[in-house]
Amino acid sequence: MLSRRTFGRIVGAGAVASVAGLPSVAAAAAAPVTGDARPARGLGPIRQIKTDVLDMGYHEVGPANGEAVLLGHGWPYSPQAYAEVAPELARRGYRVLVPYLRGHGTTRFLSASTFRSGQQAALGSDMIAFLDALGVKQAIFGGYDWGGRALNVAAALWPERCLGLVSVNNYLVQNLALAQMPDPAATEAAHWYYFYFLTERGRAGLTANTRDLARVVWTKNSPLWRFTDADFEAAAALFDNPDYVDIVLHVYRHRLLTEPGDPRYDALEAQLAKQPKITMPAVTLDGIADGSVPATDGTATAKFFAGPRVHHQVPGAGHNLPQERPRAFVNAVLEVASLRK
Repeated sequence: MLSRRTFGRIVGAGAVASVAGLPSVAAAAAAPVTGDARPARGLGPIRQIKTDVLDMGYHEVGPANGEAVLLGHGWPYSPQAYAEVAPELARRGYRVLVPYLRGHGTTRFLSASTFRSGQQAALGSDMIAFLDALGVKQAIFGGYDWGGRALNVAAALWPERCLGLVSVNNYLVQNLALAQMPDPAATEAAHWYYFYFLTERGRAGLTANTRDLARVVWTKNSPLWRFTDADFEAAAALFDNPDYVDIVLHVYRHRLLTEPGDPRYDALEAQLAKQPKITMPAVTLDGIADGSVPATDGTATAKFFAGPRVHHQVPGAGHNLPQERPRAFVNAVLEVASLRK
């Protein structure tokens, strides 16, 4: 049997170690989700709201006067990753907001002339603009993959807007100065699509085989997850967005420095190049069965967290952690809320 220390590690001032998905000392005060029953499902109808750049689709669950929780979905996933997380948080009084990222679902650019950028500064700016449009001053941020990166960026650049951060796979602000430094061979192999999307063959493949490619990524990213066809189709419907291919390609081409970013985000990218720290309380999670990003004990990224931070490894979870292990993600949100008290 693995020890408690293996699953949870104190990596920040004031942090409390626990096994993710089970009660910790800090999270117990917030009555963590326990037992075998899965939370209720459902995000409700899609709503729309305009920012300066986008007409954003989103879901809202919970009381309008509740403390806001802003959740970001990954790629090639969807807000349905939070179909069990959001109702459970709403039941506890939180106002849960789950937007569709640019290039996904019903989110559309307001202008045909806007650069179809997927760079990290654009994704982070979208999150803050979304809160501004709703009149939400502060929220707990939580996400994974693209949505996690967007909310890491938002937390780092606009710390006054973030009450606490739940981040799958630790600190997610890209260090573009290291873009040409290779990862271990197994990680490079897992990220095959990074390199595929640098090519025009990759553009053609993503265009022609959108759903098949996404299913391959789902399977490889989460080898233990037995998702259903209904789970997959709920996400795949988002890929019909007219900007989907351009945004996906630009995410990886900008990340690997083969295409420039949108000049409107140059100043923000300059700040991100300094690898700004996360100053608010944070809970970070790694899925032990993540086929994309190998699980860690969190110590290598401790230097990026200036406030209290707890790291957990989540047994059985792959890369799409909120959908695979919703109870663990809910408890992480409750725990980060307790770290501010």
